[in-house]
Amino acid sequence: MFQGTGSSVGKSLLVAGIARALSRRGLAVLPFKPQNMSNNAAVTAEGGEIGRAQALQARACGVAPSVHMNPVLLKPQSEVGAQIVVQGRVIGNAGARVYQSRKAELLPFVLDSFARLKAAADIVLVEGAGSASEVNLRANDIANMGFARAADVPVVIIGDIERGGVIAALVGTAAVLDAGDAALVRGFIVNRMRGDASLFDDGMRYIEGRTGWPALGLVPHYEAAGQLPAEDAYDLAARRPSPAGAGRLRIVVPVLPGIANFDDLDPLQAEPAVDLVLARPGRPLPPADLIVLPGSKATIADLGRLRTEGWDIDLKAHYRQGGRVLGLCGGYQMLGQSIADPDGIEGPAGTVPGLGLLAVDTVLTAAKRLAEVTGRSLDDGIAFTGYEMHMGRTAGPDTARALVKLADGRRDGAISADGLVRGTYVHGLFTGNDQRAAWLERLGSRAEGFDHHARIEAALDGLADHLEAHLALDRMLGFAG
Repeated sequence: MFQGTGSSVGKSLLVAGIARALSRRGLAVLPFKPQNMSNNAAVTAEGGEIGRAQALQARACGVAPSVHMNPVLLKPQSEVGAQIVVQGRVIGNAGARVYQSRKAELLPFVLDSFARLKAAADIVLVEGAGSASEVNLRANDIANMGFARAADVPVVIIGDIERGGVIAALVGTAAVLDAGDAALVRGFIVNRMRGDASLFDDGMRYIEGRTGWPALGLVPHYEAAGQLPAEDAYDLAARRPSPAGAGRLRIVVPVLPGIANFDDLDPLQAEPAVDLVLARPGRPLPPADLIVLPGSKATIADLGRLRTEGWDIDLKAHYRQGGRVLGLCGGYQMLGQSIADPDGIEGPAGTVPGLGLLAVDTVLTAAKRLAEVTGRSLDDGIAFTGYEMHMGRTAGPDTARALVKLADGRRDGAISADGLVRGTYVHGLFTGNDQRAAWLERLGSRAEGFDHHARIEAALDGLADHLEAHLALDRMLGFAG
């Protein structure tokens, strides 16, 4: 099990890279994260959902994602706390304090999923969540040492030198662990070293001396890891913007607090002809060829925030000047005439006006649609592969001009009468090379023609090579027996 001194120290990508490295050795490897908190999720073969990071790790292992790889997923919402997903299915919502009291009842589900993976693999790589040193949350813990103790799993602690204070973070973690938890720790890794690694030799020895844990590797920063899907909005915020003028085509994305499934944007960001601008709060939306409203886990709250920022005014000015707009999932719902929440799924029951750029209305529903889908866009017949993950039904005159036709015969999405505004519930449209090229050509540009999936595979292979060179993988295999 790989635990961290804090959030975003690189646990997810290290597990993905190690998974690919061990899989290439011929081992049957599976990833597991007992509890995750993320609005970036993936659909599984069972028709459930898990964190996007575990889907990437499954890909690194060469297997299909399963709900058992992430049995507890928390998806933060607005006023109702977080949506709780257990073994792929929504079981309700809870605020942070209430959730703490419910964790004990979730441990049997976690251990059941872990047992299923153990029975199907040579080795299971487990990822912790947040910090291993949160002793205030240790009671009933299912994400870090609580799980490790219950499942008797050896632990490696990861610290991130790029964040600063890594010596204190690792030594401090050792200092606050109780004896039973500390007995499970087999060593530590320092991640994201930049520059001359030998400058930290003394630091590694100091950590070993103070903790009694063996050093298992100092991992240099790996730039190509940025080509892999980000796990949460923190990672999205840390991404470096495209250089000014790098692309002939500017696509602007307003970044709202509840942004979800934002890896929809990754293929666009990788296109040399595209300048993808992630617009931050506090400043107006810049001029654009296309504005994309991405998915949201809190559609009504994010729509309110969009108005607070004045971005609704910018968006409508863009449209009046002939600019194009695309809404994905929650963004599609925002573009309509109204969003009704009669059951109070996202907060107080009621109806709010939408942006009014599409003649459709949405009613939020408790039933959630989770499915992998294939189909073709109706205006050009180009095939796509994607997935649906949404709560709500959308209907209205503009749905007569649907955006796509799915393989099961259903039509999805809507196009405005003038063709400038489009929306769909389908995620992943831009991952397909032909579909992405058609969108860029519609905007007056040309796609590079790279294969997005091949790009991810190459990044995983490169990450595996990198970790083979800098981690004591054989020693860690020995820990696992």
